[in-house]
Amino acid sequence: MTNPDLLQSIDDLERHYHSPGNSSRTKISHNLTAPMQTWLTHSSFFILSTCTLDGLDCSPRGDRPGEAFRILDSNTLAIPDRRGNNRIDTLRNLLVDSRVGLLFIVPGIGEALRIKGRASISIAPDLLASFVSQDEPAPATVLLINITAAYMQNARALRVSGLWDVENHTDASQLPTAQELIGNAMPDATS
Repeated sequence: MTNPDLLQSIDDLERHYHSPGNSSRTKISHNLTAPMQTWLTHSSFFILSTCTLDGLDCSPRGDRPGEAFRILDSNTLAIPDRRGNNRIDTLRNLLVDSRVGLLFIVPGIGEALRIKGRASISIAPDLLASFVSQDEPAPATVLLINITAAYMQNARALRVSGLWDVENHTDASQLPTAQELIGNAMPDATS
């Protein structure tokens, strides 16, 4: 028996919502505009989403502005895969399905920039060497993101959540530590 409270088709979904406004329909660019590129130079944090064999995966990424990623041209981003825990989940996912979604935020700013595209994994020596910094050795690999869509996300979610309001920040002592959170986790088959 079908649940009448669950939407079952795209037509059902579209009947349930009003049509998007003109600005929502036309806001997508198929490359990074000059203002988007300027905006991105201030972003130090983003979330990289990939497809897995059993679902989706999101990976937080961050560094100092200008070091978390690089704009190579209006259609291409380069993201260093800095050495970390070596689980390489994101890289494994990309070898199966190259589609990516990225959400870039700038601390204190209410909008977010969303990017969709396809990624490849580079080990080109010159590209790896270009990401060496005073504090960081060369990354093991660099993701090259070929952009297929880019657009700004409205400020409602960041504004309503109070993400940037210091008075809304949680005292870390009120939360379980990272070690406590993973203490009872089941071992992953890919670990």
